[in-house]
Amino acid sequence: MRCRYFLAAALGLALIGSPAFSADEDKVPYWASIDTDVANMRVGPGNTFRIDWVYRRLHLPVKVLRREGPWRQVEDPDGARGWIRDVLLSRQRGAMVRADGLVEMHQAGASGSPVLWKVEPGVVGLLGECDKGWCAFEVAGHKGFVEQDRLWGAQNL
Repeated sequence: MRCRYFLAAALGLALIGSPAFSADEDKVPYWASIDTDVANMRVGPGNTFRIDWVYRRLHLPVKVLRREGPWRQVEDPDGARGWIRDVLLSRQRGAMVRADGLVEMHQAGASGSPVLWKVEPGVVGLLGECDKGWCAFEVAGHKGFVEQDRLWGAQNL
């Protein structure tokens, strides 16, 4: 059994805005996040299918691609796909910093606003509202704004 995202890639600094929720749950794709300390991703939609990945990363964003009963086929930030029970997922959106280097977290959603923190790639946090290319982001109680294109899970579907 492989283990993925066991520990936070770095101390995350982020900000919480109002939670961003996706459209009607019946429509796919939509964004969700891991809502438990341990979540098994299986190769098929059922408990009898082999566990392919074990996620240990609260708020890790996933893209829900299909629904089959209580199971959701998801894609993680690295492109791995599999099935997770719906009770292990939340509609509260998370995001993961995706960049080649440190990403600036600003006081406001504008490049000219003061930089509060610098966040490392792989950091996961809660995603707030996105507007004009900037998203509210919260990590470990630290709040700010990050450029939308630097976050996986912040895109519109």
